[in-house]
Amino acid sequence: MLLSYYQKELIEAGLDEAGRGCYAGPVFAAAVILPLDFCHPLLNDSKQLKEEERNLLRPIIEKESIAFAVASVDNDEIDTINILQASFKAMHLSLDKLNAVPQLLLVDGNRFKAYQNLPHQCIVKGDGLYASIAAASVLAKTYRDEYMQQLHHQYPHYGWHDNKGYGTPFHREAIANHGLCCYHRKSFDISPIPFAEQ
Repeated sequence: MLLSYYQKELIEAGLDEAGRGCYAGPVFAAAVILPLDFCHPLLNDSKQLKEEERNLLRPIIEKESIAFAVASVDNDEIDTINILQASFKAMHLSLDKLNAVPQLLLVDGNRFKAYQNLPHQCIVKGDGLYASIAAASVLAKTYRDEYMQQLHHQYPHYGWHDNKGYGTPFHREAIANHGLCCYHRKSFDISPIPFAEQ
């Protein structure tokens, strides 16, 4: 069972990102403020959930949260400022869009760039520990997956409807056969499938 809060005195917002390790597409981030009594038996780190479970949870989180927001940074900006800074920026943008003001940020991972004057707590594997971070992970993941499904219609040969831009063997082989497109992250070490593996 996930923990409902890190502490009870300050209003907490959970933060997480999705798509940091992808070859293509934006990085997405979400910020979520949950009621202290929020509980759902399915809620967990989005990577531990099936797609249908994430899709079931998304409208529940959106309806029952005190506030939520999702933002993204595209592949061109990722190439310009690097993926770590782009992840921080996406989180900051999601906080900019929140219609409630948190007093403490719970951030999944071990690093964060301070946002305004708000205190933050970095929590390694926090999306499997705290409900607000898990909820943020679900929103970031589902919004990004939905976006990559749309991009798939423009470039169906990369299989983004399935791999969502990650460097799967199918995606790498498609890069070997078709080259890179405008949505690929050119600053990443995007290795196609070597000839010997084909």
